[in-house]
Amino acid sequence: MAYATDAAESEKVCRVAMAQIYCIDGDREGNLRRIENAVEEASAKGAEIVCLPETCLYGWVNAKAHELAHPVPGKDTDALAKIARKNRVFLSVGLSEKEGDQLFDSVVLIDDEGKLILKHRKMNVLTHLMSPPYTRGETVDVVETKFGRIGMLICADTFHDETVQRMAGKQPDLLLVPYGWAANAGDWPQHGTSLRDTIARAAKTIGCPIVGTNVVGSISGGPWQGMIYGGQSYAVTPEARVLAQGADRDREICVVDLPVGE
Repeated sequence: MAYATDAAESEKVCRVAMAQIYCIDGDREGNLRRIENAVEEASAKGAEIVCLPETCLYGWVNAKAHELAHPVPGKDTDALAKIARKNRVFLSVGLSEKEGDQLFDSVVLIDDEGKLILKHRKMNVLTHLMSPPYTRGETVDVVETKFGRIGMLICADTFHDETVQRMAGKQPDLLLVPYGWAANAGDWPQHGTSLRDTIARAAKTIGCPIVGTNVVGSISGGPWQGMIYGGQSYAVTPEARVLAQGADRDREICVVDLPVGE
């Protein structure tokens, strides 16, 4: 589905793109090109906010990210800010964040002028997948924008009840969530229903639309090596109704119109 809408003619709407792209572990420059191409395509479709997947510069289960990742703000967010500014879009991107000897699974929101306006660090970290593991984040927050209050979580945060409830307390108008939703090859496409149901439950609890963007590709290391990221990104209403779904195991820039703010 390329376009969908959940807005009456009289409502203020925001066009959001789920940029469901391939990401290759450790291929920073290639992944940046794939991100830029996706953002340009989304912008050409009229997107005002472009949402990318989890850890899409270095990969999710990639211990080398301890050496490759940069602080936030830093080199990686500078490159992403340039893309956002050039295309005049808000950009939500999952990336690895280095702080001292710690590595965080983070997501940043950059506005259409290239300013970093919000960062979230994943709280529900699966520590057994990588050594050393990601450090857990501690905070949940939202930011006031021209589209209303925007919040961000990351993947497994959305099936951790306490984290979802904390976000509900922030009363966002829109939640952007990057995913790295993976399973054995034989479990796709049916595994996408678990992603849909997770996003739908969180949307009902938090009370706002959720745009959840999954990655496409495979896990290249660790105990889940060879598992497939199957795409099937979802945009879901607060009533848990699916507005848009990304392709199964393939790249797609999926655009949806959502009511925002008052």
